[in-house]
Amino acid sequence: MGHNRRTFLKKSAAAAAGTIIYDTGWSKSIPAPAANKLPRWRGFNLLDFFGHDPSNARLSTKEEYFKWMVDWGFDFVRIPMAYPTYLKFDRTKPIETKRIRKIDRKQVDKIEQLVYLAHKYNLHVSLNLHRAPGFCVNAGFVEPYNLWENDEALDDFCWHWKFWARKFKNISREKISFDLLNEPCVREDMNDQHSKRSAIPGDQYRNLAIRSAEVIRKQNPDHLIIADGNNVGRDVIPEIADLDIGQSCRGYNPGVISHHKAPWVFKDPESAPIPVWPGQVGDEYLSRKMLEEMYAPWIEIMKKGVGVHCGECGCFNKTPHKVFLAWFHDVLDVLTTNHIGYALWEFSGSFGLLNSGRQDIEYEDWYGEKLDRGLLNLLQKF
Repeated sequence: MGHNRRTFLKKSAAAAAGTIIYDTGWSKSIPAPAANKLPRWRGFNLLDFFGHDPSNARLSTKEEYFKWMVDWGFDFVRIPMAYPTYLKFDRTKPIETKRIRKIDRKQVDKIEQLVYLAHKYNLHVSLNLHRAPGFCVNAGFVEPYNLWENDEALDDFCWHWKFWARKFKNISREKISFDLLNEPCVREDMNDQHSKRSAIPGDQYRNLAIRSAEVIRKQNPDHLIIADGNNVGRDVIPEIADLDIGQSCRGYNPGVISHHKAPWVFKDPESAPIPVWPGQVGDEYLSRKMLEEMYAPWIEIMKKGVGVHCGECGCFNKTPHKVFLAWFHDVLDVLTTNHIGYALWEFSGSFGLLNSGRQDIEYEDWYGEKLDRGLLNLLQKF
């Protein structure tokens, strides 16, 4: 980037403090009506720190990606993080509780740089713990305890949020928000990717939200906090509606469309039913009506004063492209009609706008990247 770390962070912090380095122009968020306390942010998830092992991390987000986002009219990025990716411990064996707070400063610097690079382009950043101490919706890492059953795990969870809230304590809520925990749920077997999931008891979720919000707002009382919907992001959380915390829904319903042949969803991906939209799939008729019914509780709680945003949405690359776009049009239309923003999972990758690896479309060459122009055109309509 042409600067050493200290110079980069200093300049980036100045930008975050209020100096707009890059004018986003028409891409700024449409002001939210009184019914939705959150802006109608539109953007993407960035998976630089999604994996728990930095040695197997995805390719880093390129600076030109941010420029393209802004040029195309977007204003938001969500950064889902796995907490082990920024810790120091022996990765040849399961992590021990005594290592949960051992920060790897080099990795933290990389996360800071990504945040400040997004701020350089005036993008709002949602910082999320995708894997938190004692819980992740995905398997693939052995946790030393259970976040929903162990007080030590909750203490460590709050410690991590205190760390990040302090790190960005001088950044305004217009530029950064803190998304507490990705897709909370009860999992029958934390090490089995296909184990059954169910909703967290509401009082447990409320306790986690209160505890973590308290430590975050001790660093800056104006910090903006968001909680993912219960039951893998699907359900509103009425138990925290009074806490001045936004809520984040999902745009993956029905899963037979969004996750067709996804190996982490289907034990036998090749047996997944052929998706259509609208139409009959298995014993269910899929249509816009089911989307309207699913989002109705979200719209209701939004009208009661809770900010709502869709933090993840999109479709795996095995779904026929025409089916994907027909379904996704209805998802985005329902959200937009109710002034709810969205973030595509992801910008570049199997769900992405770039380099998704689909076999049934002709990509547009975009400065060496493979652009799904049909998906971009759809996103720009909403």
